[in-house]
Amino acid sequence: MSTLAGSLAAGAVFGVALAAPPGPMNAVIAEESVTRGWSSGVRAGLGAMSADALFFVLASLGLVAFVERFPTLRAVMVGVGGLLMLYFAYGAARETSSTFREAADPDTDSAGFTKAFLLALTNPYQILFWLTIGVGLLKSGTVDVLSHTPYLGSSLANLVVVETGSPALIVGFFGGIALWALGFPATLVAAEKRVESFAPVVAGVSAVVLGGFGVVFLWDAMQTLVLA
Repeated sequence: MSTLAGSLAAGAVFGVALAAPPGPMNAVIAEESVTRGWSSGVRAGLGAMSADALFFVLASLGLVAFVERFPTLRAVMVGVGGLLMLYFAYGAARETSSTFREAADPDTDSAGFTKAFLLALTNPYQILFWLTIGVGLLKSGTVDVLSHTPYLGSSLANLVVVETGSPALIVGFFGGIALWALGFPATLVAAEKRVESFAPVVAGVSAVVLGGFGVVFLWDAMQTLVLA
């Protein structure tokens, strides 16, 4: 898969595979989609992708590794992320009685972008990705694309191996994330229109996911500070 088309396709598969699994980013996208509509869900997805784009630039400049050299700084970032997740979990829990048609508000339509962007910037998993795999995408070599899929990586190893260091791979990677940012909210909104009780359920699940990750992040931050 060394051709231009192959690299683009592999990058897109990689982007979707990393963006699709459940986690705090998708919890924010889901909540925004069912409570405020498709455009808000897309904005949340683009917020997370913008953070990845920023990490990509920092990784290419060698600055992402700076965070790992200072455990206390990393712990503070993770702790802030944990607090933000708990705050957003509270907001999601309050919206369990709303549908997106009731909650839509033009004045807060961009809130999802900010929420996802801030959470992504303090997400240790995204920082770790760009410190390791993400940096590798910029260098000549190979990457086993699907082996890095969260939860399923070991069972998908060696299915798609692609050459790294290609601009087409990076373009395809962000194209895959953008595809997920557009398609995931559309699917949720379509389901909400068919099932009136869908929005409260999604908002409730989002609150649980964000709250759970918030607790995990705070615990991780406290452990790092104690050992620092």
